[in-house]
Amino acid sequence: MSKRIPYLATALIVALAAAYLLWIGREPICKCGFVKLWHGVVVSSENSQHISDWYTPSHIIHGFLFFGILWLVARRLSFGWRLAIATAVEALWEIVENSDAVIERYRSVTISLDYYGDSVLNVVADIAAMIIGFFLAARLPVWATVTLAVAFEATTIWLIRDGLALNILMLLWPLDSVAAWQAGR
Repeated sequence: MSKRIPYLATALIVALAAAYLLWIGREPICKCGFVKLWHGVVVSSENSQHISDWYTPSHIIHGFLFFGILWLVARRLSFGWRLAIATAVEALWEIVENSDAVIERYRSVTISLDYYGDSVLNVVADIAAMIIGFFLAARLPVWATVTLAVAFEATTIWLIRDGLALNILMLLWPLDSVAAWQAGR
């Protein structure tokens, strides 16, 4: 039973994040009224509303990064507790990302002009993507994990002019030249 506790804690963290987002008024699913496995149109009101989208790879990369960081600083903890910590960090990020202040920041300095926050379904799926990345990083050789991360970033930058690195850059230190490039100008 004691080996299951961190996994139960992980599930509880996901449930609490979803409950909090519902409590503050975030949409449970897309306002369009249905659920898609994949939504690939970035500049649309349905982006970040369905199960997966072009930002799902960035959440898998979060899992890679959290596994690596926790392996470096907390490797004496069991895999399960490191997963619970990573899930708590990801859930906290999702809560912060869906706060009115951060949503307004995204809308003012990134290409996400029509962004009004993620659906709760998308948040849960993003956390699940991080968990998948965490499990992959635990099982793959480091070179494969790094190759996958670079491939995910290169693919999203090439196809949608966005990705984890650009998202962080534009959120923290917006550059007009990057915004113009992302907008296709």
